[in-house]
Amino acid sequence: MDANYSTYAQAAAFLGAAIAIGVGSLGPALGQGMIGSKACEGVGKYPENYSKIRAIMIIGMGIVESAAVYALLIAILLITYNRVAG
Repeated sequence: MDANYSTYAQAAAFLGAAIAIGVGSLGPALGQGMIGSKACEGVGKYPENYSKIRAIMIIGMGIVESAAVYALLIAILLITYNRVAG
């Protein structure tokens, strides 16, 4: 019974990349939903402050989205490093 450990390592890297993207995008998705919800509430209460609320919302969305981008980078590194090393 000959085991090919390179295949196991590649499968583990793909599984790790899938988990990184799945878990890493769950938090930012919930965070962006909450930011959008509160921004809509703020605009509903104070329509005259629409431009200020929108600017702060966009900054908050960008900060939250950076976590998903980091998860994507980790997944890409897992996949590409495994192909180079394997």
